[in-house]
Amino acid sequence: MKKALIHDWYYVNGGAEKVIHSFNNIWNDFDHYALVDFLDKEDREYILNGSTANTSFIQKLPTAKSNHRKFLQLFPYAVEQFNLNKYDLVLSSSASIAKGVLTNQNQLHICYCHSPMRYAWDLYYQYLEESNFGFFKGMYAKRVLHKMRNWDVINSNRVDVFIANSNYIKGRIKKIYNRDAKVIYPPVDVNKFTLETKKEDYYFTASRMVPYKKIDLIVKSFNKLPNKKLIVAGSGPDFKKIKAIAGENIELVGFLEEKELKSYISKAKAFVFAAEEDFGILPVEAQACGTPVIAYNKGGTRETIINKKTGLLYNVQSENSIVNAVNEFEKLIFNPNEVRENALRSVSYTHLTLPTTPYV
Repeated sequence: MKKALIHDWYYVNGGAEKVIHSFNNIWNDFDHYALVDFLDKEDREYILNGSTANTSFIQKLPTAKSNHRKFLQLFPYAVEQFNLNKYDLVLSSSASIAKGVLTNQNQLHICYCHSPMRYAWDLYYQYLEESNFGFFKGMYAKRVLHKMRNWDVINSNRVDVFIANSNYIKGRIKKIYNRDAKVIYPPVDVNKFTLETKKEDYYFTASRMVPYKKIDLIVKSFNKLPNKKLIVAGSGPDFKKIKAIAGENIELVGFLEEKELKSYISKAKAFVFAAEEDFGILPVEAQACGTPVIAYNKGGTRETIINKKTGLLYNVQSENSIVNAVNEFEKLIFNPNEVRENALRSVSYTHLTLPTTPYV
């Protein structure tokens, strides 16, 4: 069978890109497509086995490399320009627009959905507030996102089979698209993380520095805990803003290579997580090291953390809730072996079986 894999865009090596890496480990003969592909050589080798994706016209637009999202209003048109008629199977990896690619009745379109587009649905009001557009730009942004929501619902009918990366996302797919989905958790290579039973006296968090990850909330919370050390890893647009508000008990170490990240996460007293995440790979990796997780009790983390056994879940996304959770955490005892065992249990490997004839 001729197979195409379309991903929203390639510019970082994040959780969704680890899924692409695993797809390529299963089937190494995909033709790849994406709106843009700005991967460096090392990430390209890991994610795409050295391949280069077929890209849209957005790839060549000025400033697309530094901020492709500014062309949001062009995304639906761009993704519909890919001619995939020669493929029997189209697999889309979508948290935004990839699932909107055009297919016909002789093709099977499977969508691995990381999330319905967040900025148009769940994070709509947060996105507008944080963007601070002003009146006229704000009105234009609202109009664009209104059109994106309509297009997003319509193109959900182009998908033959939905796969969700968690039960949480399965619920969102049902709510927004009124479609059923099978749950297959993202790949987490827990065997790359070794058990560490001797923990050091610091808390740790790591993420891309973007608003919905809520790293600023974690930092503000630990500003209220001056006797607790917090180490923050990651880079991104909000790095300078977060660094400016960090107290003396908080250390920002920037982007970490894999070896350094493993060392920090394995020796931490706890991994702190504040995002309403679709699945959350890092909390599972932390548990694989025997490191318990303090996390917001919403999203995919509810499925991978056992409250007061492998971590502590708090119910409100606020500074006081995190402060109270940290104080409560220190009164509890966690067994690193049990924490790791939960990570091994949490990861479900389900293999997709390709049909031997084209879908009709």
